[in-house]
Amino acid sequence: MCMPVLLYCKSLNNTIMHLQTEPSILYFGTPVVLISTKNENGTDNLAPMSSIFWLGWRCVIGLSAVSKTTQNLIRNREGVLNLPSVNEVSAVNRLAKTTGSNPVPAGKLPRGYHYVEDKFTLAGLGKLPSAIVAAPRAEQCPVHMEVVVEAIHGLADNDEAVRGKVISFELRVVKVHLDESILMAGSSNHVDPDKWRPLIMSFQQFYGLGEKAHYSTLGEISESLYNTPDREKVIESKGALVHSN
Repeated sequence: MCMPVLLYCKSLNNTIMHLQTEPSILYFGTPVVLISTKNENGTDNLAPMSSIFWLGWRCVIGLSAVSKTTQNLIRNREGVLNLPSVNEVSAVNRLAKTTGSNPVPAGKLPRGYHYVEDKFTLAGLGKLPSAIVAAPRAEQCPVHMEVVVEAIHGLADNDEAVRGKVISFELRVVKVHLDESILMAGSSNHVDPDKWRPLIMSFQQFYGLGEKAHYSTLGEISESLYNTPDREKVIESKGALVHSN
């Protein structure tokens, strides 16, 4: 049996100990997302996940290759990212260990997954129509982002043992819907971080954000300086629609 390796880093006031170890998972804290997509028979699928990060009006997500959401995104190349707050944690938890695939994929059986056809009803979430994509939005979630698939990539393609098991998607946001309760006063385009309380998954457990830890120097930068061509295209298309009417 291999014994843990201890590394000691001397500081001015104390000794910091780091243990070299091999955790089974490395989920140090990411936002929970409910992805809604259309099944091949026209019904709606809703799946929780938390492997996601944003860059501008694009994001990258990672999903199991055998999940129903993966199949739907590959086929339809669109969906909705619904972001729950801490208030929707029970709805998210009801979706845990469920799958829209029937029969249940072999890899999910040992983890206790079971097939559910109507996940919106199970979660207790209503449906709202989307503006662009076919999949519905989850009504109670404060944030809805309609997305289209821009690129699909395999993960660990150089490792035969892992190749083909996980797929990453590059998604482009084409429409954003925000609940007024999380917006800054007098603005329709700025989320107030003191009002928005995302649901966080950290090592298989749910958490929310605490109070602000410290003033951020990055907060001195105007949000407008983070504008991207993807956002500009959405604004331009919205303006063109108004003029055409």
